[in-house]
Amino acid sequence: QLQASGGGLVQAGDSLRPTCAASGETFSAYNLGWFRQAPGKEREFVAALRRRGGTTYYADSVKGRFTISRDNAKGTGYLQMSSLKPEDTAVYYCALSPQSTITSSMYSARAYNIWGQGTLVTVSS
Repeated sequence: QLQASGGGLVQAGDSLRPTCAASGETFSAYNLGWFRQAPGKEREFVAALRRRGGTTYYADSVKGRFTISRDNAKGTGYLQMSSLKPEDTAVYYCALSPQSTITSSMYSARAYNIWGQGTLVTVSS
């Protein structure tokens, strides 16, 4: 089970760091991903991190502004979001994918089989 938290209402240019806490799962055995879904839009990939905390993957729209990280000892993942823009407004979901996930699939929601309930991030202009 995954629990995402740390969303909120911020102004453009502000920072926010949602967290993703795992319970009942061997967190360190999975890759971590963050996705988001804005009103009226499809869910889209944001960032992902391999299970050992090495290779990272980012959507072009957040590259240079967002940083994904994890603490396997705590079973927790993070998404540091900086220089937020109104277009970043969405419900943010964390998810886990098997360690065997190939690189091209790390960007696809279909590769992730464990999902949290989402946390709302609203960025005002």
